[in-house]
Amino acid sequence: MVKLKTNRSAAKRFKITKTGKVKHKKANLRHLLSAKSRARKRNLRKAGVLTASDAKTIRALLPYA
Repeated sequence: MVKLKTNRSAAKRFKITKTGKVKHKKANLRHLLSAKSRARKRNLRKAGVLTASDAKTIRALLPYA
């Protein structure tokens, strides 16, 4: 069978956990940070987990992850 190509942009943005969940970095931590509270910025540093329907799409882009 032919090898499947990994979508490189998705590979740089998402990681698959051991249990099969899809981790991602949260948005809104690039600029205008002075208006955001310290607690909000701290929570944005933590990894987010995609919903099941979104994760299904990403798993199709990462066949070997």
